[in-house]
Amino acid sequence: MSLSRAMLERLIARSTDIVVATDRKGNVAYYNDGASRILGYAPEEILGAYVERLYPDLSEAKRVMRAMRSESYGGKGVVETFQTRFLSKQGEQIPVAISGTLLYDEAGEEDGTIGFAKDLREILRKDQLATLGEVAIGLSHEINNPLAVILNQAELLEREVEVLAGERDTAVECERLDAIRREVGRITSILERLGQMVETEHYETVNYVGPARMIDLREPRALERDPRLAGLRILVVDDDTGICITLKEILEASGCQVAIASDGAEGLQRVQSERFDVVLSDVVMPKMDGYELYSAIRSCRPDLPVLMMTAFHYDKDHVIKRSRVDGLEGVIFKKPVDTRRLKEIIAETVGKRG
Repeated sequence: MSLSRAMLERLIARSTDIVVATDRKGNVAYYNDGASRILGYAPEEILGAYVERLYPDLSEAKRVMRAMRSESYGGKGVVETFQTRFLSKQGEQIPVAISGTLLYDEAGEEDGTIGFAKDLREILRKDQLATLGEVAIGLSHEINNPLAVILNQAELLEREVEVLAGERDTAVECERLDAIRREVGRITSILERLGQMVETEHYETVNYVGPARMIDLREPRALERDPRLAGLRILVVDDDTGICITLKEILEASGCQVAIASDGAEGLQRVQSERFDVVLSDVVMPKMDGYELYSAIRSCRPDLPVLMMTAFHYDKDHVIKRSRVDGLEGVIFKKPVDTRRLKEIIAETVGKRG
């Protein structure tokens, strides 16, 4: 069965690829349904317009025309799977591969062009996932073994510290070792996230610097917003940046507004200049420990609840004991952070004040 011209025109019109033809002046003379769907322009918006409108700029349009007139991309007057970018109505640059040809009139003069353009976004996405898979496998192999060694050495070091210290308090040293374990855990989570992206064929990118973007390897926020915490202003005070950031992410995912301070002195300054509903403070900090911060807040903001955080049940300087005697609301043992307990204590504490 031979195809009539009308049948061919209907097939081209309904093609899922972009099909565009221009006249000898470079104005769009044909624009199919696939082009309308991918680029977002209705036919009446693009027909008769100069073809440059479909490209990010004039130089890119001229680059395609030079390729079509050269011998390097399929022969003179032809391009085959020539990669370029189209610009959608929404301003998105869409990578495409054009296969097209120059059209000639009966006198052999150029009369226009026709091109079929394949949207490459899905193909490139799968290529990126394949590359991501190779990176994930390589990273897991090359990093997990050294991480295991680091954790083992941290365990041995902690035992040595306990033996050498005898009955002396080793809270600071153990907290530093816990920080090492925590950061190793974060690295392991990133590697696992890479693996999940490959398995699910899903990943997202975020802005990096200028137009550059990077794959978002942060843990997805699966925490549900807690209506009891919505809008609460919370100050987290801890000299461990990792703890501050982790708590900030957990609480913001629950609807809170969170500020952080790196020590007691900075925390007190923020309390004196800003409004907060709750303060979460570490026990052992430079410049001003948890008890000193609690006492200062009690003097200037007696209505502001303070919750103390610590990694250790042993309280060498009796910071927690003294704070409780003075009216401390509660203590949250932060390593590892019990998300449910954290939110429950905050909600209960604020509820009492309400």
